[in-house]
Amino acid sequence: MMLAALPLSQVQAEGIYFEMAGKVSGELRYFTEEAQFAGQDQETNISFAAEPEFFWEWNEGSDSLTFTPFLRVDQHDDERTHGDIRELSWIHVGEDWELRAGLRKVFWGVTEFQHLVDVINQTDAVEDFDGEDKLGQQMVNLSLVRDWGILDLFLLPGFRERTFAGDDGRLRFGLPVLTDRATYESAAGENHLDTAIRWSHSVDVYDMGVYWFHGTGRDPVLQLQNVNGQPSLVPHYQQVDQIGFDLQATIDSWLWKLELLWQDNNTESYSAVQGGFEYTLYGISDTAWDLGLLMEYGWDERREDAPVSAQNDLFFGARLALNDAESTEVLAGISHDLDFDSQGLIVEASRRYGDNWKASIDGRFFYADDPADPAYSFRKDDHLQLTVERFF
Repeated sequence: MMLAALPLSQVQAEGIYFEMAGKVSGELRYFTEEAQFAGQDQETNISFAAEPEFFWEWNEGSDSLTFTPFLRVDQHDDERTHGDIRELSWIHVGEDWELRAGLRKVFWGVTEFQHLVDVINQTDAVEDFDGEDKLGQQMVNLSLVRDWGILDLFLLPGFRERTFAGDDGRLRFGLPVLTDRATYESAAGENHLDTAIRWSHSVDVYDMGVYWFHGTGRDPVLQLQNVNGQPSLVPHYQQVDQIGFDLQATIDSWLWKLELLWQDNNTESYSAVQGGFEYTLYGISDTAWDLGLLMEYGWDERREDAPVSAQNDLFFGARLALNDAESTEVLAGISHDLDFDSQGLIVEASRRYGDNWKASIDGRFFYADDPADPAYSFRKDDHLQLTVERFF
């Protein structure tokens, strides 16, 4: 056994390597305006989260197991107090293939402000409204590595329903979403076996991927129903066929990005696109600072009828990286909806402190005055958020 020479987070014995890492965090939100819906009587909200990660490796690195649970406790919103297994997966690495099984997170996409093609995992919408946080997805994934690209085959047994803020939570719709009454187009319900296949490859300055997904759509249709005498929204999950394509080109200081989507379901077929660029100014004013300038455009064929915010939207942003020992970064962006004439502003700043601490300040601000605009429900939810994380 070799224990004494290793820290407690790392243990190696009889060919098995073990490592423990992760983080705990505290979050404070301050809302600048009074809430617009009943039950949202808080101007501040505190929550705490823990996300440890346990990693085992054996068979000379050919086999590994990762376990990443997640737990958040929220001051006001019972729906946001929740737990999840972000990952519990076994990976076996062959000479030119990999087999992965369990609960995992898989990310597809290249754009900054919206990820059209990211379809495998369900959105954990109680974490944040931007769709960046995902629930773990059950899967068996065979990845074949060839000269002509990487081919990924997915079997996805079991479906994860989207989370939504509760009646006492902010950043929610005006009507409650009754997740316990969710319905499915498939008779198999949440046990439908979904499938996906994706090819990805890099050629010179181009990184590209294309996929086909068949199964339960991750985006629910929120149907208005009268439940116990009260108008409510009930999620309905359709069966969909979806084709996605993403492309990124790195040309000198330019980073060109494109995502394309086509979906067919029992009520409609539609296409959508998100594309743009990031141009980086390196070493501005003879410093180590880098400044990236971003612009993107999002379009959805359904336009005003689309249940998404980026159906005809322009996005502008800037990313400043100080490239210092503390990894200080600032991102600011503004969106403008060309159909509803609404705007959104985001500001994100983060900095590490020492070897184990990180502090972030995020700002979200909304302007919308058209009730048909999906952003209208958030028009009084402008807020600042302070997050302090401790890594171990």
